[in-house]
Amino acid sequence: MHMVDRIRRWTIGDLYSLPDDGNKYELIRGQLFVTPPPTDAHETIGARLHRLLDPYVAANGLGLIYRPRAVVRMPDDTEVEPDLMVRQPQDEPDASWASAPLPILVVEIASDSTRRRDRTQKRHLYAGAGIEQYWIVDGEERTVRVVRPDSEDVTIRESLRWHPVGVAEPLVSPVADIFGPLLRARRVT
Repeated sequence: MHMVDRIRRWTIGDLYSLPDDGNKYELIRGQLFVTPPPTDAHETIGARLHRLLDPYVAANGLGLIYRPRAVVRMPDDTEVEPDLMVRQPQDEPDASWASAPLPILVVEIASDSTRRRDRTQKRHLYAGAGIEQYWIVDGEERTVRVVRPDSEDVTIRESLRWHPVGVAEPLVSPVADIFGPLLRARRVT
């Protein structure tokens, strides 16, 4: 007897019916992904990135930095929660994620449970949506992979340079500032 394997296609409604149990639930084109709560090392990298980016984003009128629990929603049953994103705020106080503008920068902090997804599904998702830049920050490798639509990925180990469209001067920072001396020998999961 021949059996057909069927993979359930999840919807945004299904996603919102899941329990608030500390896990991160994301939907990419109807496929559900579950990520356990982040580690202290993961959140430390996120905090360092926020500290690095915030003065530059504010000084150049690029919007706000959203993290964590902010989402990017796209058609085709897709809603993801990047670890950090930069975008303009919405004018309406009760606006939904569906009407939010696309971010100009999305950052995912890789972990053992997300590394493959960050480099494949999310890479294609963000590039396909036209997001200017997507960074995959890897504390284990101490690198930042920069992804731009229609460009080859670039892995940065020394000096990170971000130059958003319409901004006179780029942000330039040593990659080491993202990881700090305490994270050099620790695995980020």
